Amino acid sequence: MKKIALILAALAFSFPNVARAQLSATKDAQYIAVLRAVVNYKIDDEENIRDIERLRENERFNRKVQKMLDKLSNNRTKDTTNRKVLQILEQAGKDLYNLLD
Repeated sequence: MKKIALILAALAFSFPNVARAQLSATKDAQYIAVLRAVVNYKIDDEENIRDIERLRENERFNRKVQKMLDKLSNNRTKDTTNRKVLQILEQAGKDLYNLLD
């Protein structure tokens, strides 16, 4: 077990930029996951649930949201809008992560 840890440490030192990039990507994924969990939790909040249900039934609102979502892409090559949206989401997730941790 110590040999594996030593090998992994050596690899991490051999590829510091790769290790940092992977750690950063993992953190960003954590922030997005925390954001999603908190949003799902708060949607079911007693104060929000009736309003959320009304919005789900509002066809005009749903069409507008769909138009907004149509501007986004989950492809690897993201345009400026997609990158900005992702940065906003990651920052919100980071703020929530730090607040609730």
